[in-house]
Amino acid sequence: MANAFLNRTLRAVGTSPVDVGAVVASSTETTLIGMTLANITSGVIAVTATLHDGSNTTHIVKDAPIPVGSSLEILTGSKVVLETTDQLTVDCSVADKLSGTLSI
Repeated sequence: MANAFLNRTLRAVGTSPVDVGAVVASSTETTLIGMTLANITSGVIAVTATLHDGSNTTHIVKDAPIPVGSSLEILTGSKVVLETTDQLTVDCSVADKLSGTLSI
């Protein structure tokens, strides 16, 4: 099986969870190999990334602070397998002040 590495970008994420969307193609699994979230405001923000797997909800990171001018690398050295029905959401404590990249 061939590997096809992709990036998904997030822009101006705010206080409502944003579905990363289209991470897992139909009838497949996808491996999340990296996630970097960046603070794009002039104050500290807190970020949450959540995996929804049917009736189960698991936090990949919850209320993690990101200082001004910084980013947070999530999954350093780890991987998360996402199945077809899984949903990945990201949100921030301040409206429209988070951007990021997911590597899948």
